[in-house]
Amino acid sequence: MKLAMIAAIAENRAVGNGNKLIYWLPDDLKRFKQLTIGHTIIMGSNTFRSLPKGALPNRRNIVLSRRGAECPGAELFASLEEALATCQGEEVVYIIGGEKLYNYAMPMADILCLTEVKDTPKEADAFFPEIDATLWKESEREPHVKDERHSHDFDFVTYEKI
Repeated sequence: MKLAMIAAIAENRAVGNGNKLIYWLPDDLKRFKQLTIGHTIIMGSNTFRSLPKGALPNRRNIVLSRRGAECPGAELFASLEEALATCQGEEVVYIIGGEKLYNYAMPMADILCLTEVKDTPKEADAFFPEIDATLWKESEREPHVKDERHSHDFDFVTYEKI
């Protein structure tokens, strides 16, 4: 099983503010869906609460919570290790946030599926971990320019652990 982390990050690695995504980029959301559909996604309870319609369809939703949060349509686990133990035999499992989970899972991750947004937001309170160039190599980059549906230039970037 490969552990992948997926996020849209600003130039300063910002991913959220006030438990909401900073960027609304339709092509990023489409890529997120294409990559995660049919796979297990793991998130913290705040990330689950931020989902507009709750559990994401056509995916196994796992929420990490030590307090037993109410998360209809999702399986609850107290730790990432417990959750991953139930994912043996799966090809890829995706970590989808938030900041605490990204930081905790970074040393275990095999792949980073990032949308790197060419912007630094004025306000942000959640950040993606620093990407150590001695541990990660870029394996793919697909540039996108802003248009009527996308407020900023951005690149889809895949990093693999060296």
